[in-house]
Amino acid sequence: MELNVLGLTEEIQHAYTALVGHPRCTASELAEACGLSPAGAGRLLSVLVRDGLATRSAGRPPRFSATAPDVAVTALIAEQQHRLDEARSQVHRLMETYREAARIAHPEMAVELLTDREDISSAVGRLTADARRELRAFDRPPYVDRPGSNLDQQIQRQRHGVAHRVIYDREAVAWPGRMHNDIAPSIRAGEKARVRPELPLKLVISDSRAAIIPFSLAAGGQSAAYLIHPSPMLVALESLFEAEWERGVALPDAGPPPPGNHPQGPASVPVQPDPDTRSLLALLASGLTDAAIARSQGWSERTTQRRIHRLMSELGASTRFQASLTAARRGWL
Repeated sequence: MELNVLGLTEEIQHAYTALVGHPRCTASELAEACGLSPAGAGRLLSVLVRDGLATRSAGRPPRFSATAPDVAVTALIAEQQHRLDEARSQVHRLMETYREAARIAHPEMAVELLTDREDISSAVGRLTADARRELRAFDRPPYVDRPGSNLDQQIQRQRHGVAHRVIYDREAVAWPGRMHNDIAPSIRAGEKARVRPELPLKLVISDSRAAIIPFSLAAGGQSAAYLIHPSPMLVALESLFEAEWERGVALPDAGPPPPGNHPQGPASVPVQPDPDTRSLLALLASGLTDAAIARSQGWSERTTQRRIHRLMSELGASTRFQASLTAARRGWL
């Protein structure tokens, strides 16, 4: 068993391997098995116990047993991974200092090209963590991380007063489980969300201080990105966001409407829509196809078509657009 990569010396590795095959042995027995002096074996056993690779039982003489290899080695791997993560964090901090110093020395460097995926992830994390007023974003595939993986951090930021405005591409809304597991909880926590049929790029803007956009939306394009500092380009991206925001359709949280907002309709239409109906209306208004709505809601296409037909009949609408307008007049969108 080669454990040198985990930081174990050859001596320790040899002693642990021997102890695995000789449970409850004394220092003298281990010394004989390893060809060591009793004092040398005792020293190695003390290190093994200290590092959690062996246990010592009471008695005279004391006996030693190896910790189960899956437990011991997994702990070593976790410790080594922690050290590597610390080293990576230190490198990223040094790179941030290096870039900032270069930018101060050359203020014309309003745009940085990031070509390492970890640098991009670190830059996005820094932008979101440093926001004090507002985060604005275009959300669309492809994704590097699982959508919704930072939901808890976002909710914490919103609780501390950082506003979130997000425009979702309809393919983002159609992502299986995304609406219920990520978007709706974000909205309930205070996010303002809208949807557009198609967004031109992915984008995160932190306050009016910095933004990040991918180099490309093609496969593999997430490994390069532009980090944009205060400049005319940042102003242009802010203007683009606001223009798309004005054109977007608001997404409800798919929960019940607020108390008192219960417009009356025909007797056949429920006074207030249930959560599934509210979600369906938002997806219809955003222009999603039947197949995309089915994926988003976890329904079959036949069930989706049946629900759409029933909703249009109840609203007295002959087209989806008319159904959306009628629902908007009732305060359901």
